[in-house]
Amino acid sequence: MKIHEYQGKEILRKFGVATPRGIPCFSVDEAVKAAETLGGKVWVVKAQIHAGGRGKGGGVKLARSLDEVRQHASGILGMQLKTHQTGPEGQKVRRLLIEDGADIKKEYYVACLTDRATQKVAMMASSEGGMDIEEVAHKTPEKIIKVFIDPLVGISDAQALELAKGIGVPETSIPQAVDTFKKLYTCYMETDASLAEINPLILEGNGNIKALDAKFNFDSNALYRQPEIVACRDLDEEDPDEIEASKFDLAYISLDGNIGCLVNGAGLAMATMDTIKLFGAEPANFLDVGGGATTEKVTEAFKIMLRNPKVKGILVNIFGGIMKCDTIATGVVTAAKETHLSVPLVVRMKGTNEDLGKKILAESGLPIIAADTMAEAATKIVAAVK
Repeated sequence: MKIHEYQGKEILRKFGVATPRGIPCFSVDEAVKAAETLGGKVWVVKAQIHAGGRGKGGGVKLARSLDEVRQHASGILGMQLKTHQTGPEGQKVRRLLIEDGADIKKEYYVACLTDRATQKVAMMASSEGGMDIEEVAHKTPEKIIKVFIDPLVGISDAQALELAKGIGVPETSIPQAVDTFKKLYTCYMETDASLAEINPLILEGNGNIKALDAKFNFDSNALYRQPEIVACRDLDEEDPDEIEASKFDLAYISLDGNIGCLVNGAGLAMATMDTIKLFGAEPANFLDVGGGATTEKVTEAFKIMLRNPKVKGILVNIFGGIMKCDTIATGVVTAAKETHLSVPLVVRMKGTNEDLGKKILAESGLPIIAADTMAEAATKIVAAVK
């Protein structure tokens, strides 16, 4: 789960990380009022979407008068903001953040994330913060300093100091930087985040360290113990089909192809998508119905896949372990009838109650194409779609 920048900054402030003052807004009039409330002579008008690169896409503007605040807010609110993280279709801007202007002397980068290779928390920092951090990582990786933190021990003063000195924080500001890194780590751990990123972390003219941006991803499996974070969820930023799928405990992700996939198990689902590509077509989705699929879940899965107008055929690939093939077969027949299925359907089943499952499909009276191997299944669905 992701949240907006202004929500991320609220979380950072709770853990003692300094941020600029800012007010979220949902209309142009609210934006102007927010600037009046903040006072001062310079404000930043920032689009709030779940994607980076907003500045390059025209979603962050500096305003030196209330008229400019109104002008920029009018231009950004409602725009289809395209960045390298939104894809070519972009994302509609429905929220703004009006923030105090900052006296930026230097921009840094810092982030906490889970490192599966070491089974520790990696904290990364760089002297090259800002909009081009991806390019820094690609072209000059030596400019990114990393420490690996044992979650049973926590971040040490020595590790925080190593990061601060490694990215060139001035001597007088190092205590503040060390304090910020330690607070960011605590924030990351206590909110069950999988990513907590500040880019840029700035050094102001007066030597203060401040978070000018905030990006958080949270582990969805831990949200049950983070009700305040769940309350920050913005459904407008998520795929409606993925939202619908989550209601039925289906793991669903939309893709750009034309063959819908219904599989049990994430590994088999990935292998199925690879097989479809191997035989010359593209999957329209990742869909894992899990080990406890019911007829209702299978029917919902079909409905969600068929909402996508690009879907020209469906491949069901089931390995019956805990999940029995006859249960899936009953679900497939019910779903096909209920959705008035009009696209080709190939079903491959192996495992528990396989023969019974195949019998249910064969006696359904539906034009279901059977397959025994993944290669055969992929060949048949690609041919049927063509």
